Amino acid sequence: MLEKMQFRPDLYLLLSLLLIILVYPALDHGDVRRIFLGILMFVPVILASVRLSEIKGWLWPSVLLMAGTFVAAVLDTIYPNAYLLAIKWGLLTAFFGLTVVGLFSFLKNARTVDQAHLYTAASIYLLLGLQWFALYSAIEAVYPGAILHTSTRADRESELMYFSLVTLSTIGYGDVVPVYGEVRMLAALEGVAGVLYVAITVALLVSAYRQRNDAQ
Repeated sequence: MLEKMQFRPDLYLLLSLLLIILVYPALDHGDVRRIFLGILMFVPVILASVRLSEIKGWLWPSVLLMAGTFVAAVLDTIYPNAYLLAIKWGLLTAFFGLTVVGLFSFLKNARTVDQAHLYTAASIYLLLGLQWFALYSAIEAVYPGAILHTSTRADRESELMYFSLVTLSTIGYGDVVPVYGEVRMLAALEGVAGVLYVAITVALLVSAYRQRNDAQ
């Protein structure tokens, strides 16, 4: 029973990230749906903070960033403004980045491999995609048209998430294209980060698995 309690926060975080990715296109239409989507977006943020609270020294930075993101989101809802929107996405980018670093330190220090580590590894990969998605959204808020889309403005954010995930996985269909040189470099770095993360994480998990077998 105690072992199950250890990996359940990681499982809930992974499931919440998958839920956000799956429902984002469906809810990225209309003001009411977008408000609900904004609330739903804080579910993985809260779960990530809970998970980071289990790692010494990572709780307060995550709480401060989460609070700042919430305040910026509320202000942007009441007083719609491109810069408030950019601040919200910028803080969310920093939060996801902090979460990635904190959870990766958990993987790096692993001496054995269990389900918690596998859930965490998958969550980090999705968090990387959301981190770049938030970064692209912040850029688009200040510089509209920095990324060329194939559809209307109605579901622009969902296309940015799609663009981030296909770039992270190095699929790159080419139907959403960065226009500015700076954004192109960011997209290239995301592809590199996706490849390096998979390679490094597999090496860490295999090493920890071998250490467990050697100990036995």
